[in-house]
This record gives sequence, structure tokens and C-alpha cells, in this order.
Amino acid sequence: MASSSSDAGQSAATSHLAHILSPAGWTLLNSVDPSSAGTKEAALQLNLSLRKAGHPTDLVTAVVQQSELRFKARTKFGPFADTMVFTQAGLEQATRLKLAGLHAQRYTRAGITKVADLGCGIGADSLALASAEIEVTAVEMDETTAAAATLNLMPWPTAKVVNMDATEFDLTGFDGVWLDPARRTTDTSGTSRIFDPEAFSPPLSFVESLADRGLAVGVKMGPGIPHDALPANCEIQWVSINGDVVEAALWFGPLARPGIRRAALVIEAHGATEVSSTVDFDPHAALRGDVPVGKIEEYIHEPDGAVIRSGLIDELLKITGGHLIDPHIAYFSTKDPVKTPLAKAYRVVAVHPYHVKNLRSWVKAQGIGVLDIKKRGMDVTPEELRKILLAGNGRDAKKKATLILTRVGDTRLAIEVEPVV
Repeated sequence: MASSSSDAGQSAATSHLAHILSPAGWTLLNSVDPSSAGTKEAALQLNLSLRKAGHPTDLVTAVVQQSELRFKARTKFGPFADTMVFTQAGLEQATRLKLAGLHAQRYTRAGITKVADLGCGIGADSLALASAEIEVTAVEMDETTAAAATLNLMPWPTAKVVNMDATEFDLTGFDGVWLDPARRTTDTSGTSRIFDPEAFSPPLSFVESLADRGLAVGVKMGPGIPHDALPANCEIQWVSINGDVVEAALWFGPLARPGIRRAALVIEAHGATEVSSTVDFDPHAALRGDVPVGKIEEYIHEPDGAVIRSGLIDELLKITGGHLIDPHIAYFSTKDPVKTPLAKAYRVVAVHPYHVKNLRSWVKAQGIGVLDIKKRGMDVTPEELRKILLAGNGRDAKKKATLILTRVGDTRLAIEVEPVV
């Protein structure tokens, strides 16, 4: 019987990992600076130079691929990435080290001492738990990924890895559970996302069953999880890091903070800011008039993605004194500038009707050569529109401009703005 594309992709990953875990492979891998595989061209040159040095082709291929993954992993793991082992799917889903540390703090604050990391992937969260002096057992069904996790967790004596189905692991003696369900499938062409929570591995219903047993349970979900799929007995915290929404974490039992149902945590270089609510998200609040809606004033603001995903714009409006410009759109407006990490602020320069021909004339007349386009509530592709509007502009066109494309009721607008630094 022919193997599936997923099986073929997994077989290749296993083969590559076997090569780098050999004495010769490990020595060669750790002699390579991951920066030397930081681009496709650089990786190709590295491959050629290693083969020219007499190393076997299969070994070189494995070392170069792992070096590429280590370089990419620096954005999540910093300098730790240069000594870790990754799979493509494992890296894509792995928790950033800073965020894994915040997860671990939930368990330490709740007094949890023994945690099962069910579906540990390459071991990022187990690493943080072990660093917090929590006894952690990392459970991973995929043999190749479990091998990578074993290597990554070797420096921590309080961590061990078990290669088995997470849903069959015996939780006797454990007071806490962390899960990061697999939300991707892998084949020879790469990885693809899964969106149905019941198609995750393990499924969301399994997570709920653990919480029903009285365990302290935390689970990392994709930030796009539908609100109607969220369990009723947990705290949900959406998290963004430097503007990128990275997860929606569900916290059950003692890991949930009293009185918080939804929260948006915005992490940036200078710290973290959070907004929260005690109640479920109500998508009809603005339509009922419970959320203020008004005209476009001197400033317009774009809430952080975590605030939007969590449905906490109403709380943000209370903090800023702003109002929506349309009950269906996340942009809000204020008369005076508002400084908050929870939203990006723009000064309104002019409001134009959305007509491509007129906008092209405006671009040409203003000598605009660099155009940033943001949009909500309009079926427009910013990249394609940018090419159309800038087409034919000469080299002398160097002015920078920003447009916000949106609608108010049935009227489509192009709002000329300047970012507030």
C-alpha cells in the first residue's frame, strides 16, 4: 500500500533528525552558525560548502535544514534556539519562550507542583515549567517530535518525555495539566492549519473532560477560535506580542483568575498591558446602542488584534473615551490624542470618498511614492490597490502617506491619516 503524503513527510523528518543526532551530525550541526542558513541563498551556499568539505549529502541536507530552523527559531527562543532541535511543524506551533514563562507562572502562583504537558511538541512549555522548578512530564505521540523534545529538555532533571498518545496518559498523582493541541497537518508540501476544535489532537472536548475532573488545566488555542466554541467554565486570554496575536489561552480551575471571563494581553518591548471583562462577548452590543458610535473626529485608532479577537473594544472605549465610527467596524475615533498600547493612533488629515480614479489623482498630485494601506470592512486587497495607485509615479515621488479604507454605513471611505508616534 502506498504511504500517504503525511506519512512521507513524517518519514523525511525522522530521517533528518536521525542524521543530526548521530555523533558526526551533532558535531557538524553545532559547528554551524544558524545565521549562515538565514536566507535561501545562504542555505544553498552552506550546503555546497559542506558537501565540498567531504560530508555525506544526506547528512549535509539534514544539518542545513536544522540550521535553517534554528535561525527561524531565534524569534521565539532567542539564543536558546542555537542549541535546540526542531521540526518544521513543531517550530510553527511552539510557544515563544517569553509567553511560555507566563504560562508557567500561572501554575506556580496556583501552587501546582506536578504538571503533565500533554502534546508537548518540541517542549517549549515544558522547558518553562521545568525552569520554574515544577516537576513536568512531557507527553508526545509523534516519535520524531518526542525525540526533539527529549534533547531540548535534557538540561532539566525535573523534566522527562514520554512517547505515547496524550489522551491515554495516566494522570494519577498530577495536580496540573497543560495542553497545546496539534492544530496543523504535515505533508511533503509543508503544513496546513486545522480550524475545527474537535479536529485538534487532542480535541477540545478532551480538555474539558480533564477540567471536569478537578485538575488545574491550561490549554493553548489558536487566536481565531470562535467565541461560540469556548467552554463556559474558564478564563480566556488572547495574547499579542509586538502586534502579532499569537494565542488564546484557556484557564480552568485554580489557574483562572476570579472575576475574569475574557482578557486581552498586549506585550511589547516596554512591558505588557491588559484589558478584561467579567462577561461573555456580546456581538450585538454596538447594534443595540450599548457601545457609543459617532462621527470621525481628529483622531482614529486601530485596536490591537488581541483586543479585537477578545471582543473587548467596548472596554477599550471606556478607557479611552472614544466611539466607534460604525457599529460593525473595529476602528474608533476621539477628539484628542489617546496614548495606549492597546491601540494604534492616527491623526486624520482628510476623508476622501473611495474612488480609485480620484485616489490615483490624489497620489500623483501629492507626489506620493510610499503608500501604507490599512483596511477593515471593505473587500479590497491593499497590495493590489497600492500597485494601481502608485502606477506611473516617477522616481521623484518620495512622499510617504497612509490610507485607512473603511466604511460608515453604506459609504466607503479612504481616510488619509498620519501615524501618531
